[in-house]
Amino acid sequence: MMNRDEFLKKSFLLGLTATFANSTMASALMGGAAAEKTFNLDYAPHAGMFENHAGKDFIDQIKFMHDQGFRSIEDNGMMKRSAEEQSRIGDTLAKLGMTMGVFVVDKGGNGANSLAAGKAEYVEIFLKGCREAVNVAKRVNAKWVTVVPGDFERSLPTGTQTAHVIEALRRGADILAPHNITMVLEPLSDTPNLFLRHADQTYLICKAVNSPACKLLYDIYHMQRNEGNLIPTIDRCWDEIAYFQIGDTPGRKEPTTGEINYKNVLKHIHSKGYKGVMGMEHGNAFKGKEGEVSLIKAYREVDSFI
Repeated sequence: MMNRDEFLKKSFLLGLTATFANSTMASALMGGAAAEKTFNLDYAPHAGMFENHAGKDFIDQIKFMHDQGFRSIEDNGMMKRSAEEQSRIGDTLAKLGMTMGVFVVDKGGNGANSLAAGKAEYVEIFLKGCREAVNVAKRVNAKWVTVVPGDFERSLPTGTQTAHVIEALRRGADILAPHNITMVLEPLSDTPNLFLRHADQTYLICKAVNSPACKLLYDIYHMQRNEGNLIPTIDRCWDEIAYFQIGDTPGRKEPTTGEINYKNVLKHIHSKGYKGVMGMEHGNAFKGKEGEVSLIKAYREVDSFI
């Protein structure tokens, strides 16, 4: 029979477990064994986002992300990592039941070797990047790769440039499609020199390429800066959107730090049945462990739309 002291001790432990079951403290007290609940949408942090808690090693960071309830990652620079490290990342994700989000097809930089120019040497650099991306994707079990066509070629009419981009992307899609990899085209706001700037422009190009391996990456941060009107634009482009990324503006930090009503935007995306990855392509608004805790809290807040 349980004595009074044992009863009180067990009651205390049960109360402690209930109190911290969904907290970071619970995970720490239990050696990381108790992960936080998952989110309504599939948010994907990136390397360095939680290094104050998890340390510099990306594998440890991924494990920490899992403990906080995240079930995907993304890593723009994956192609620059060694094959050994890529395999370690892939194995870790598989063991944790996590998804690999996008990495960037290496073609020399966002603005470099522009496909709009129609130059054979630029196209070959892009196609070489696609072929190499297939090998990387196999190591990390990735299904999406980011493609940025490059800068405008100001000496050519816009229609000619668009035709050049479509032709090059068709060739890239032919490389990726047999491996069930989708290139997601990202219109950006970084500089007006970039050829791909708007959602409707990207939508048109995806329709023209006409391949399941060429879709639209709708980065909410960039599209708010370039054109706004987020929800109606998402609806108009919906059948070509394969991937979303997040960042508030101004500042390109986590949701709740800028002007975008992320709870409403995410609720709308969820209501349309989106089951894919939501890449967290932004910086941390605040430094240190406190900043990382604040970031997680912000995602819990905007994800509480149900």
